[in-house]
Amino acid sequence: MSRQLYDILRDIVGEMRIRQDEPMKNHTTFRVGGPARYFVSPADASELAAVLDACRRDGSPWFILGNGSNLLVSDQGFPGTVVDMGRGFTSIRTEGEKVFADSGLLLSQIARKACETGLSGLEFAAGIPGSLGGAVVMNAGAYGSEMKDVLESVRVLTPEGKERRIPAEELELGYRTSAVQKNGYVVLGAVFSLKPAPREEIRARMDELAAARREKQPLEYPSGGSTFKRPEGYFAGKLIQDAGLKGFRIGDAQVSEKHCGFVINRGQALAADVMAVCRCVSDTVYRQTGIRLEMELKTLGDFPEERP
Repeated sequence: MSRQLYDILRDIVGEMRIRQDEPMKNHTTFRVGGPARYFVSPADASELAAVLDACRRDGSPWFILGNGSNLLVSDQGFPGTVVDMGRGFTSIRTEGEKVFADSGLLLSQIARKACETGLSGLEFAAGIPGSLGGAVVMNAGAYGSEMKDVLESVRVLTPEGKERRIPAEELELGYRTSAVQKNGYVVLGAVFSLKPAPREEIRARMDELAAARREKQPLEYPSGGSTFKRPEGYFAGKLIQDAGLKGFRIGDAQVSEKHCGFVINRGQALAADVMAVCRCVSDTVYRQTGIRLEMELKTLGDFPEERP
């Protein structure tokens, strides 16, 4: 990576919106992770396209960051450019029964806006600790609902730097997957199609789901959310608990005693500790059941392949 790339990125986004060697632990809900070589915050789609084009021309890696949930960054950090969507992509408006939102917004912000407008359908998303962009990529869901249930269309930036609107039915939205990542798209925003309902009913449902989360999930500790994908026909948390791994710990990374589907940071965990716990859990469950748990967390940076 050349010094010239820094100069180019600085010219695109300005001195105040680029940082060098930025600690990623400050930008992930796990509160772990080493430094990103460059951390840039484009203001709009044209700046975003220019930043990605500069990285491609330089031959250096880049990563699109939303809220940093569902993400584990290695202790060595990331030797490329992290592109922060949380500052320039935050507009939201409603029109009739539709909500138009930018990708950097938190799902909780969008759900609250829908509630204020008397639009129902996003209650399930109010407690998901992610941004809209990541939620579309992963088809985020909870309590029996998913993004695909309410998405009408998505606005993306293509690998060629062009903006394109894609109907939701063309996104191949499935369990924690979509065509967005496969096609190299970057989500810029989305349109939700919702239904009118009394605000007090929407708020009551959101409060009900929030209470359920507080009761069942270890929200008092940093984590990346649900750590493992749900194997078909099973629940990851139950498989982990049945394997005797409740409370299993390496360093300050631990299988939550409150919900075994979560690996938490008890305070000073390293990313290597988190990964070691995840690998040990996956291996132990596989040895006992023949079911291989796959991480739902996305990883960024280098993690050695050896298992504990």
